[in-house]
Amino acid sequence: MTAADEPVMGVGVETTTPVVPWDAARAWLAQDPDPETRDELAAVIAAAEAGDAVAAADLVDRFGTRLAFGTAGLRGRLGAGSNRMNRVLVTQAAAGLAAYLLEKAGPDAPPVVVIGYDGRRGSARFAQDSAEIFAGAGLRAILLPRLLPTPVLAFAVRHLGADAGVMVTASHNPPDDNGYKVYLGGADDGSQIVPPADAEIAAHIQRVADAGDISALPRSERYETADDAVVEAYVAATATVAPAPAGANGMRWVYTAMHGVGTETMLRILDAAGYPHPVQVAEQAEPDGRFPTVAFPNPEEPGAMDLALETARANDAEFILANDPDADRLAVAIPDAAAEGGWRRLTGNQIGLLLGWRAARRAAEGGTTPGASLACSLVSSPALQVVAERYGLDFHATLTGFKWISRAPGLVFGFEEALGYLVNPETVKDKDGISAAIAILGLAAEAREQGRALGDLLAEFDAEFGSFASGQVSVRVDDLAVIGRITAALRAAPPTRIGDAAVVSFEDLAAPVTGPPLGDILRLWLEGDARILVRPSGTEPKLKLYLDVRGDSAADAASRLAALEAGVRGLLATIG
Repeated sequence: MTAADEPVMGVGVETTTPVVPWDAARAWLAQDPDPETRDELAAVIAAAEAGDAVAAADLVDRFGTRLAFGTAGLRGRLGAGSNRMNRVLVTQAAAGLAAYLLEKAGPDAPPVVVIGYDGRRGSARFAQDSAEIFAGAGLRAILLPRLLPTPVLAFAVRHLGADAGVMVTASHNPPDDNGYKVYLGGADDGSQIVPPADAEIAAHIQRVADAGDISALPRSERYETADDAVVEAYVAATATVAPAPAGANGMRWVYTAMHGVGTETMLRILDAAGYPHPVQVAEQAEPDGRFPTVAFPNPEEPGAMDLALETARANDAEFILANDPDADRLAVAIPDAAAEGGWRRLTGNQIGLLLGWRAARRAAEGGTTPGASLACSLVSSPALQVVAERYGLDFHATLTGFKWISRAPGLVFGFEEALGYLVNPETVKDKDGISAAIAILGLAAEAREQGRALGDLLAEFDAEFGSFASGQVSVRVDDLAVIGRITAALRAAPPTRIGDAAVVSFEDLAAPVTGPPLGDILRLWLEGDARILVRPSGTEPKLKLYLDVRGDSAADAASRLAALEAGVRGLLATIG
């Protein structure tokens, strides 16, 4: 389960009065094509000029830095300024990406880039701006026909043979956020960008920004709009993940798109694969960028699945499936008489291990290809390695993010604990909450044929591989510097005990004793086969601590996990 966020640690900080970036703010205002953000910024500038200290601080926050373009592309709060998501920033990003693609292109044909967008505020406009900039730069730009899930865009990059893809989405972030995710074709085979491409693209974007007014950039409306054939191809390919067995007949289940874009595509695939339609959470079925029924549109967050749980109880459902707003993640909940409200959400690790076990069995049944592998991120459950070894598959623990998981050699399945699963690497080289849902439906239907349910499969997994349990403690901060101070404190004085358990080893994966750096991650092994990993979140202002234990039974593992979590909270209370 996802633990509630810990409070921010108190750390004394000296403050200085920042310089208000007047020139940057006025230059931005002069080039902003969006009347909404232009009016917003004009009001802030006027208030700051009149001596409003809050407005002046707001200008510093908007222009004191720039949203960094990295391996996650861009992601941030909507609004005017270089430190916000807006039409100026997106136009600069598109022009920089176009310059990068032209630099890498051969002489035979212009680069091809496909653009997708979800239902968030601003997504359609950002996608259109990008298409116009790409076309104006001489690229062949293809805009997907309507708002669609992120996995459809990832699929389209490969299906259309594109050199790059852009998805305008902030996935499961808060309602006021948006983002810009970039994929590369060719040798990258439709995966998200990784170094050095991210830095090279960022350098081109910076050159565009330094040049000044975006109105000088060439634009063209001579971009293409894809027809529905690309969506039909995704639907057909995803339906083959798990065609419905006889056990699917009469299956009662609940689905929520979490106010996102998953519903239409999901229903089409269900028809193609032969599954019964779910009972939908009606209030969350249609795209709505305001996300009015949830505080945070992430199915991992407390309360986000409350309406789905109510719907399941009212309809005597056998399980719940939930996508996040861009449908690249999947959550699952099952009946459990011992849980509060009679239902419990499965962790991302539990779902990933069921799907990994499924993939391993299928690989073995089909005659395992030499080098075939399972992969997961470093912070995901170590149990996947046990599954891989049992079935004679290779195993890869990667850096966090599907940009790395998707590149694991011989991959047949990959996952990370944050509800992300890659079940069909021949089709989509990214996490895909819709194809994962089809795979789970297949497991549920097969179990149903034998009078069992998803909960029984979890018990079978424990009996086969051992009882693993995972948890997480998060420290949400307002000041990102706090995260650095916490990790610095741990590096300076590594703990020797956490709760009642002795720390067996402490590894700084940013500076490992052997091998290359693996990221800003601390890894602690404790006696009793327990593990803790500490890393900053890549998408939110959080420090995350991932907990893994192995017990003699499910109850023993749960007890060990509770003790470990208590020890971690005690350790955090001593820092600061």
